[in-house]
Parts: sequence; C-alpha cells; structure tokens
Amino acid sequence: MTEQSTYFPDGTPIEVILEGGPDDLPRAHRTGQSSLATRKLKIQHRNGYEHFELVDGDLAPAVFRWIMRTKIAE
Repeated sequence: MTEQSTYFPDGTPIEVILEGGPDDLPRAHRTGQSSLATRKLKIQHRNGYEHFELVDGDLAPAVFRWIMRTKIAE
C-alpha cells in the first residue's frame, strides 16, 4: 500500500481495502495498512496511477473505491 502522509495525527496506520480498479492490480495492493491524511490514494501500476477515494473511513478497515486512472507523464 502506498503511503502519502498521516491519516491520524499520531501517524497510526489504519487497515484499508481497495474496491474496483484493474483486474491485474496485485492482490498485495487490495488490502493492507496505510497512514493517510487525505481521502485519496494513488497507486503506481503499469504505466500510470490508479486513484482511489475513501468511501467509508468510520469503521476499520477503511474502504477506498477506484475513481480513475492517469498515465505517467513522459
């Protein structure tokens, strides 16, 4: 799981689950821990990034749903 900044003020990791996105996104990215301050995750995959947004963060684990894919600028 890609970390960007802290979700909790003390930096405590939270459990996350990713929903949607490409079928070939490695299983290791689908569940795990992260410590994010934003409501979005950006995971590098193939020649771009998969973007996920928090849909349920009140319960553990936090659920992030796929919203779009962007390509890496060349």
